[in-house]
Amino acid sequence: MKQQKMKDLGEHEIAAQLREMEEKLFRIRFQMSMGQTEGLKKLRVMKKDKARLLTIQRERELAGKKA
Repeated sequence: MKQQKMKDLGEHEIAAQLREMEEKLFRIRFQMSMGQTEGLKKLRVMKKDKARLLTIQRERELAGKKA
């Protein structure tokens, strides 16, 4: 997902995306433990997207405290 598109999401949408990513990450890790290494690139991309969403969420939280 593009970073600008992530920034345009609302608080509830970000939380929903994070929950969805957690489920997908769990499935990919499970598949990899079973010997399927096809999800390695997906795993890396999803971890980075999750980190971006968490960063945006934290930035908004801090901006709310300052205002």
